[in-house]
Amino acid sequence: MTAFSDSYRTLVKPSEEGVFKDRGSKFIAYAFPVQEEDKVQEHLQELKKMHHKARHWCYAWRIGAEQPRFRVNDDGEPGNSAGQPIYGQILSYDLTNVLVVVVRYFGGVKLGVGGLVNAYRTSAGLTLEKAEIIEKTIDATLKLQFEYKDLNKVMRLIKERQLKVEEQKMEMLCDFTISVRKKEKENVLNAIKNLRCVKIEEV
Repeated sequence: MTAFSDSYRTLVKPSEEGVFKDRGSKFIAYAFPVQEEDKVQEHLQELKKMHHKARHWCYAWRIGAEQPRFRVNDDGEPGNSAGQPIYGQILSYDLTNVLVVVVRYFGGVKLGVGGLVNAYRTSAGLTLEKAEIIEKTIDATLKLQFEYKDLNKVMRLIKERQLKVEEQKMEMLCDFTISVRKKEKENVLNAIKNLRCVKIEEV
């Protein structure tokens, strides 16, 4: 996802779990689509109930399309041995709006930092490998207001440009909310302005 891109990759739905075992320890990875940080805690609490006998619930998330935010959490494992390798897999799949959690059941043998990095990276990769990934566009929203007599002109432009109507109210004055791919926004604005009968507001 480059700075100039107007699309991003994310998950369609929660992925199947990825399981990795090393010297008795078991690592179970889960991936979820998330839009906001509140959902991260919800998923973590669900997994802690489901795996209440586990030792660690390490995770990483990345949220936001244009200026993504991220967080990593080692949950008691040695620094940078869990959350960072999980986050590395999110980056390698070029994903955002995603949470990956790896649950560890301790097997009695310490794996060392190198072993932990490998285990968390591998298990996170296994769940993302199974994920259904979709590319979504980053859209701009425009509000249009025009007289009912100009409806046909506006609808023709919407159809030609394949714009998405999010909301519409049609009375003597019509109010439309439309979404347009960010890279197409200036062209669409110019086309609407050329109609000379539409009041435009960028949201």
